Amino acid sequence: MDLDELIGTSGEWLRGTGPESDIVVSSRIRLARNLATFPFPPRAEEPVRKEINGILREHISHLSCTPALDYVPVNELEKVDRQFLVERQLISREHAESQGPRGACIGRQETVSLMINEEDHLRMQVLRSGYALESCWEEINRIDDELEQRVAFAFNDEFGYLTSCPTNAGTGMRVSVMLHLPALVMTKEIQKVFQSMHKMSLAVRGLYGEGSQAMGDFYQISNQVTLGKSEDQIIQNLKKVIPDVLSYERKARQALVKGDRQRLHDQVSRAMGVLSSARQISSEETMELLSSVRLGINLGLVDDIEISTVNELCIQTQPAHLQKIRGEALESAERNAARAGLLRERLTGRTPPQN
Repeated sequence: MDLDELIGTSGEWLRGTGPESDIVVSSRIRLARNLATFPFPPRAEEPVRKEINGILREHISHLSCTPALDYVPVNELEKVDRQFLVERQLISREHAESQGPRGACIGRQETVSLMINEEDHLRMQVLRSGYALESCWEEINRIDDELEQRVAFAFNDEFGYLTSCPTNAGTGMRVSVMLHLPALVMTKEIQKVFQSMHKMSLAVRGLYGEGSQAMGDFYQISNQVTLGKSEDQIIQNLKKVIPDVLSYERKARQALVKGDRQRLHDQVSRAMGVLSSARQISSEETMELLSSVRLGINLGLVDDIEISTVNELCIQTQPAHLQKIRGEALESAERNAARAGLLRERLTGRTPPQN
């Protein structure tokens, strides 16, 4: 895979389509697996990791249950290219920062990504735009079943699939939904949602998952417990909660519109004004302002921008994407200028001058 070919494209999960896509940006299911006859990655020496990488790459290349996947040798990539894949949600930060032979097999639509030699020998994930957990599960289950016909995964009758981290043992499944919750943040109700999630053993994380900060009012809600529960139970547990969160967010949005539509409209207009005219802008401020614009689109306050454009800009204005777009390494101030130029171009149609 030539990563430069991805610069001007966006993954299916950013298209702003699918059920509940006004609030649900994407759905994702991840499975963790290890080969039965090899030490797990934290204890595997480099020659063993290389052998594991070769075995899994070969078997994945012959999968018939999914469109062709392109192999990317992650350990051979420059730092900016690894970060580029993290920003696109195709590999984890841990995979990008790890050492030794490792790779990723990625689908052209970016709905499927299989990481080799991350924390486990294999981390499979399927992404979908909108609230689409069932279709995520159907596809990743087919991939898992076919691979299990080709290789033996580490499995114990009592504990299920064995993983490097005990908290992932059992199903090895992590189910997550990325939500845009600006109204709950603005009405200061978001902490109540967090407390409810915690009581139900659900995790709330930022845009890039574990250890990441929330940016632009985007949050990932996912299960924490994998042991002792079936795949269906994990999915159903999340599906019991998400509709309530969607309902709370919609009620909060309605309250904001009803309470002071003019003030809300002014906030959205100011956000558009800054994004369309700024000459320097940070990543954090960009995400905050894009969040307001995305809310404005869904409330009918903005009618000349598509949700997909805002979703794409949330990713394309990240540091590695800016450097890939410009084709050069950029310091922080240079990235702030490049980010402002990209925003002006996408939101107004004016091509920014090259400094």
